[in-house]
Amino acid sequence: MVSGEWSVVSVHVPKVSLSKSRIRIFSLTTDHRPRTTMLNCRAMPPPSWVQDAIFYQIFPDRFANGDPSNDPANVQSWGSPPTLSGFQGGDLRGICQRLDYLNDLGITAIYLNPIFQAGSNHRYNTSDYLQIDDRLGTLQDFRELVDQAHDHGIRVVLDGVFNHSGRAFFAFQDLLDGGHRSAYRDWYHIQRFPLDAFGEGKAENYLAWWGFRGLPKFNTGHPATREYLLKVAKYWMEQGADGWRLDVPNEIDDDTFWAEFRQIVKRANPEAYLLGEIWTVDPRWVGPGAFDGLMNYPLRKTLLEWIVELGGTPSSFREAVEAQVAAYPAEHVLAQYNLLGSHDTERVATLAHGDARKVRLLYALMFALPGAPAIFYGDEIGLTGGKDPDSRRAFEWDSARWEGDRHALVRNLIQLRRSRTELRRGTLEFLEANDDTGTIIFARRLGNEMTLIMANVSQTPAAVRLPASTLGRPLGHELRDGLTGRAHGVGELGLELMLDSYDCAILSRSVPPP
Repeated sequence: MVSGEWSVVSVHVPKVSLSKSRIRIFSLTTDHRPRTTMLNCRAMPPPSWVQDAIFYQIFPDRFANGDPSNDPANVQSWGSPPTLSGFQGGDLRGICQRLDYLNDLGITAIYLNPIFQAGSNHRYNTSDYLQIDDRLGTLQDFRELVDQAHDHGIRVVLDGVFNHSGRAFFAFQDLLDGGHRSAYRDWYHIQRFPLDAFGEGKAENYLAWWGFRGLPKFNTGHPATREYLLKVAKYWMEQGADGWRLDVPNEIDDDTFWAEFRQIVKRANPEAYLLGEIWTVDPRWVGPGAFDGLMNYPLRKTLLEWIVELGGTPSSFREAVEAQVAAYPAEHVLAQYNLLGSHDTERVATLAHGDARKVRLLYALMFALPGAPAIFYGDEIGLTGGKDPDSRRAFEWDSARWEGDRHALVRNLIQLRRSRTELRRGTLEFLEANDDTGTIIFARRLGNEMTLIMANVSQTPAAVRLPASTLGRPLGHELRDGLTGRAHGVGELGLELMLDSYDCAILSRSVPPP
């Protein structure tokens, strides 16, 4: 220890087996006495509502402005080119006022980007975890949003940023003011003093998310820090929230923290959904000591590589999807959060270079594969945008400016999924992957019900066939395409369709025309 400075000893918490029904946690109290905590991590399957859900992600500042009185003085006009620092006035009342729109679309769950007090439009630099940002509204506005959403059959999932805070958070502010005399020096990973949270370059003398000075990393191994964050998790469940989407949870590399987090949340709301932002296939992060589901970026990557980037084949697509499904228990596969875009990615319409056929195919396959489909606000009307902040454009409420029939397509896919239990809860079975023709066929099965998905990912039309024996349908049986409403009969040779380039069919029994 250098004179005039102090140091932090980091204690590694060993990984624990999440297959065990109980986890023993060794820690220190605030007065540095040893403490042992036992967590009961008995299997708690994901909430049953998740596998039936249709999610809609909202970036609050850009969805709808329902209360101009809380706009900041420097508010930009609605629809201005998005910037890293600009606000456009979206708020919680705006979401309340558009619940009928979401209900008509078929949405059953909203995932909100951060809504707590912060200095930025994205609010991942939280300054007060127990306060709604005043540019979004009040606690009463939040309660009204939750109540009205629930009245519409829509659940509300919040974004939890527990790896790091903003520099304006009270504990870090005290560190900036008091230096080594601060009572909060153990709340963060401080290496030495002084601290400079405003200078150029990466953070020095303390750990910060990706080195950003304004995003100091919490020390979640410190009892007081841990207790505070768990209190936050419980508090918003008590205010009516239906779950948490956890930001960069892998950067809190402590299984015991997340096991305790899960127990606290599930005790407050047994039906709460815990969703982890994990970008890779990693079974560590689902199960009785972790999360119910993960943001399914691997599936998104697989779909884009094959359909947009033309870097895959039907066989490689099948292999990738089967590996992703096999990595997790079946109940967690159905609770995955399937997405084509988010606030962290380019818009799907932009990635597809405006090719409506490819966007249609991407959505059809995402809705047909296991997991809960999610719409990033505005994608259903063809909103475009590059990497953030450009992907965070304001919603266009003039329907005359929407992209073609995109809204009708998404609405139809939602209705189709909600009408077919096997699409929500059924098993996945690949029947054919033909690299010569660029076609693929798979089925979703549940009991005696089956939905068949046929897709052509090639530059030319292609015929797709399945023998009657594979279908398990008698001659003359009729299947109807949920996308077009056309009926297709099973003949002597089975089922045969001609699909255009980048086209697909979703075939089921007794599906009425859209």
